[in-house]
Amino acid sequence: MTKLNTPDDTKGPDRLRKKQLDHDLIMIGVITFIALTLVMAVFGKQFNGFIYDPSRPVLPRVAVAAVCGQFALAGVGITAVCIFRKERFTRFGLNTKNILPALLLSLGCCVPDFIYQLARGHVHPWCPFYDVFTTKELLSAGLAVKITGFILTAAAWGFFEGFNYVVIRDKLSERFPSKYRFWDVGAFMCAVMCIVIHGAVGVTADALAEMLLTVFLIYGMLIVRKETGNAWGCVLIFFVYWNAL
Repeated sequence: MTKLNTPDDTKGPDRLRKKQLDHDLIMIGVITFIALTLVMAVFGKQFNGFIYDPSRPVLPRVAVAAVCGQFALAGVGITAVCIFRKERFTRFGLNTKNILPALLLSLGCCVPDFIYQLARGHVHPWCPFYDVFTTKELLSAGLAVKITGFILTAAAWGFFEGFNYVVIRDKLSERFPSKYRFWDVGAFMCAVMCIVIHGAVGVTADALAEMLLTVFLIYGMLIVRKETGNAWGCVLIFFVYWNAL
């Protein structure tokens, strides 16, 4: 079996490993595209009509949105590739190594964006996953529904949304290593991917500022993951900041 290079080996992987990484990255993109296409092909307009219909029970809507929407976008691709390659999630920094610096430095990457949003009056009372469209309904639901709904929400909009960037960054950076400490191809591509997916690209002064701050946040948290060897800070951001304020 070919010895795996570390994600930050600036010497670069061997030829076989490069092919594996190319295939992995293509697979992540193709599987994600197929999953989302199937959802739209099978459900079409009924998908949005169902998950955004407050007259329907909240838990089935959360489950459908989490699995067929969020997990299909940010989870199914990396999960399928990790299963195929027999790669444990712990390989991508889900460990206890340097965990406290990783958590604190990752949160520090949110500070510029927080200051900007606060200055614009866009900061509301803090609540985990406050900006997920079903959270307010879950808060007023019964205990069993609340617990189940928040577990699904935390898995889809918290864990996988953050961890998805980590896996893609690690594979991209291993495939295209950099000799510079703070320049990272994978982190940059993930930051660009984030602003495209979330529609943060714009030409006005406000839109440009938000785009640059988002790039700083995503790029920064992934550099922290690289420097500390720990990915929990990337996950933490999506629990306590990204969808919370």
